Amino acid sequence: MGNSVQTLSDKVSLIASPRTWVEGLAIEQLQKTAELPGMVRVVGMPDLHPGRGYPVGAAFLSLERFYPALVGNDIGCGMALWQCDLPLAKAKPDKLARRLGAVEGPLDESWHSLVAERKAALGISEHGYDGALGTIGGGNHFAEFQAVERLYQKDLLDPKQLLLLVHSGSRGLGQAVLQQHLAAFGHQGLIANTEEAGLYLARHNQALRWAELNRELIARRFIDAIGSSGHCLLDVNHNLVSETSDGWLHRKGATPSTQGLVVIPGSRGDHSYLVRPTQSELGLHSLAHGAGRKWQRGDCKSRLSHKYRREDLLRTAFGSQVICNDKTLLFDEAPQAYKPCHTVIEALLDAGLVELVARLKPVLTFKTQGECC
Repeated sequence: MGNSVQTLSDKVSLIASPRTWVEGLAIEQLQKTAELPGMVRVVGMPDLHPGRGYPVGAAFLSLERFYPALVGNDIGCGMALWQCDLPLAKAKPDKLARRLGAVEGPLDESWHSLVAERKAALGISEHGYDGALGTIGGGNHFAEFQAVERLYQKDLLDPKQLLLLVHSGSRGLGQAVLQQHLAAFGHQGLIANTEEAGLYLARHNQALRWAELNRELIARRFIDAIGSSGHCLLDVNHNLVSETSDGWLHRKGATPSTQGLVVIPGSRGDHSYLVRPTQSELGLHSLAHGAGRKWQRGDCKSRLSHKYRREDLLRTAFGSQVICNDKTLLFDEAPQAYKPCHTVIEALLDAGLVELVARLKPVLTFKTQGECC
C-alpha cells in the first residue's frame, strides 16, 4: 500500500503521496466535517482542496442522519465518456471548433421528442429547469474531445477513434434543491427515515437523473455537431448522498468505485486517465474525481495575467485547442490552477485503489463561446 494512506485521526484518513500537494485549509475542513453529529468516517482523496465550508474531493460516512449541505448545490455532477465513430485522423482541432457553433443555447424543437422520451424512461418530473438541458454550465464544467495516448489494457477502447468526455451536473435544479433545504434547515443534517429526509431524497434523486440526462444530451449534441455518431462508455455521478449497509455515504467531488471503469480528468492542458477500481473499503468506496484545484478561482487571473496573454491560454502543450470566450473563466480554469493529474493517479496506484486502463490527452476543450455560462 506504500505510504499514500495517512491516518489523521480515528475518524479521518487522507489518500495522498509525498508528491501530492494538499492545502492545509482543505485538511482543516476535512477534520472539521468529521466532527459533525453522526459522522463516523471521513476519507480525503488526493485531489482534496478547500470548498465553501466543506472540502471537495472527499467521501463522508454518517449514521442516523445525512447532510444535504455537504452534497452541495451541484447534485449529480459527474463524468460521462463517449466513444465517437470519427477517426482521429479526421479530428483536427480547428475543424472540430468550426462545427461547434450551435452547441450552447437551449435545445431546439428537433430534440424535444428525444427529451420527452428520455425523461419518461428516467422518471424525471417537470421542474421548470428543462431549458438548461443539454448545456454545460460554468465553473469547472466542460466538454472535451480526447484521444487515447496510451493503452494499458487492450480491447476496451479503440485508440483510432475520437472520445468525448462531458463534465456537468444538475444546473439550476440542483441549486434550487439545496436552497430549499437551507431555507428550512440551514446546515443541519436530516434525521434518516423522517418525512423531511424523504422529501429531500426524492428531490435529490430527481436531480441525479436530470444531471445524467443533461450529460447524455450534451454528448449527443456535440457528437451530432461534428457529423459523427457514438455511444456511452460510462456515466458516473460524483456529488451525491446514498444509503448503504454501513450508513449514509456522502460524496463531495468523489467518484464511486463500485460502478466499473471511471475517468479521472486532468486540467485542459493535462492528461486524463481511465482507471479500473480494484478495491473499495479503504477509500469509502470512492476515488478522486479529477486533478483538484491548486489555486482558488479568485486568485488565478492575478497570478497568470502578467505571464500569459489570452491567446496563450487558448492552445495547450498538446497542440489542443480551448474554446472559452469568458476571459475570467479562461484564467480561473487554466491548467496552472490545477494539480498535475499524474500525482493524483500515483497516490491512488500506491494505495492499491486502481489499475490503469488508458491515458488520454485533450484534442479540443469546450467551455463557452460567450461571455457568460
